[in-house]
Parts: sequence; structure tokens; C-alpha cells
Amino acid sequence: MEIIRHLSDITALKNPVVTIGNFDGVHLGHRQIFRKLKKAAADLDGVSVVVTFIPHPLKVLPSGKNLRLINTYEEKELLIEASGIDYLIVIPFTEQFAAIPAREFVSDILVRDIGMRKLIIGYDYAFGRNREGNVELLSRLGIEYGFAVEVLEPIGNGQTVYSSTNIRKMIGSGNVREVVTLLGRHFSIGGKVVHGHHRGKGLGFPTANLETDKELIPKSGVYAVKVGIDQMRYDGACNIGPNPTFDDEAISIEVFIFDFAGDLYGRELRIYFIDRIRDELRFADAAALQRAIEDDVDHCRETLKGTAIIEYREYLGNDDCVQ
Repeated sequence: MEIIRHLSDITALKNPVVTIGNFDGVHLGHRQIFRKLKKAAADLDGVSVVVTFIPHPLKVLPSGKNLRLINTYEEKELLIEASGIDYLIVIPFTEQFAAIPAREFVSDILVRDIGMRKLIIGYDYAFGRNREGNVELLSRLGIEYGFAVEVLEPIGNGQTVYSSTNIRKMIGSGNVREVVTLLGRHFSIGGKVVHGHHRGKGLGFPTANLETDKELIPKSGVYAVKVGIDQMRYDGACNIGPNPTFDDEAISIEVFIFDFAGDLYGRELRIYFIDRIRDELRFADAAALQRAIEDDVDHCRETLKGTAIIEYREYLGNDDCVQ
């Protein structure tokens, strides 16, 4: 996949079929859009083009929402690439860009710069100043400028519509097990191991303290997790929260990696959240906390037995489960 970060860098694209959106999460709904995009491009002997924005528009425009993104921007780009898309056009989103009328966005960027032959959008998608670029306007502009418009109905599993908003709510409430049915993979957090309070080692459970750029963190509590270190995968128990037993205030992400020995400081790892075990609790003393951790580890080992990480690897032909 070629990533274009400046509109001036666009060269002649062959019969481009375009979809536009933020695609936070690259969830099952987004992936279905990408499949339709690729098929439409193949039917026109053309290329598939995804247009997205950085930062997310709700980070720029006043909305009253405290939006926490499901993916980092780097993760989003990697997931779109894994979808087999030919071109990703990343448009810097500013207040000035937001003021561009929808007609001008279509005529100057989609038609003139990209050369769009077909546009695929969701039924409720709107863009441009005051969100005036709706389905009705796009259909009229398609006739005027000679591009086709395909409008997709809501995409879901028959019970739930695949939605970034729903996914954020599920992860925020700690429901990491069920979110797989919308996200299409286990939710994960990557980051660097940094020094913490070093209490875990004294309790007999040395933990890796993770520093991450991820905005969306699961609800405080204890989780059964898989941990990726380089190409290896380990089982583990992860605690998210302020450690109330020790009156800490800052939220930390600490993971005890089963059957692992070695120095991880400064190294990158990724935590895959399999299931939530319990809330974070205040214990009477360190001994009571130690007994609770022993029970947590036993619970996590049992939960993780025979469980595989579900990752998005559509470039292999389909979603692939890896241990």
C-alpha cells in the first residue's frame, strides 16, 4: 500500500474507487467496506483508495465529546494496509480544511486531484462544511462529474451494527471478551516497558509496567492476557488502575508474564486482552494482595488454556488465529 500524506504528491491513479472515513478501529464493518472497495476497483480494472483524516475531526472541531481513539494512527495505517488497499490518502484535518464546502471537496480533491471513478460510502456518512456532503448531494455531483456512487446499508451481524462508538463503550466497560465480535480481533495495547514502583517483585510477581500512546484503555481491573514480545507469545495477568492498596493515584498498566525470565526495560511489547477477571480492589495489606494475585494467576492460567490470539491478517487470505 502506498501512503500519500500530501495532495500534491498524488500522481495519475488508474480508475480509482474511493471510500472516505475516519475508520477508527478498522472493525468488521470497515473491513466489509474495504472488501467492497477492492471488488469495485477490480471490476473497473482500477485501484482502491481510502481517504482518511489526521487528526480525527472530533479532535479539532468543538463537539463536547472526550473522544478516545481505539487505535493509534500508526495502528490504523497498518490495519488498512493489512486489508489489501492500494492507496491510503491521509489528509491533515484543520479548522481551515473543515470550512471547505462539500462541493469544493468533491470537485477539487476527489475529482480533480484523485480522479475518482466511483465513491463507496455508508448510508449516514456526511462530510464538508456543516456536514453538507450527504448522499443526496453526492448523487447529484456524481451525475455532474461522471462518477458512480454506491451507498452501503448498515453493516452488522444481524443483532448489532458494527460501530466504533459501540466498541469504545465495550472496551471502556472492560468487556474485552465480547468486543471481539465487533472488532474482529482481540483488543491490544502496545508500548514500552518502563520502571514502575517495583512492588510486584517483592510480592513474588514481577511485573512489566507499560507506557503507551494508546488513548482507549480498558476499565480498571485484572485481565487475562496474551503478551507479544518480538515473535514470542506468553500468557499473563494484567492489572489496570491506580493500585488502591498502596494509595497510588496514577493509572498504570502492569503485566505479570507467566514463565518468562529476562530484562524487559526499554523493550516494546503488546498486550492482547482476552477476558476480564475482576475489579481492582483495595486489600488490607500486602499479604492479602499477594494471596489475591495468586488466585488471579490461577484464574488467568485456566482462562487462557487453549486460547489463541485473534489478529487481523487478511493479507493472508482471511483472519488468522495465532497462538
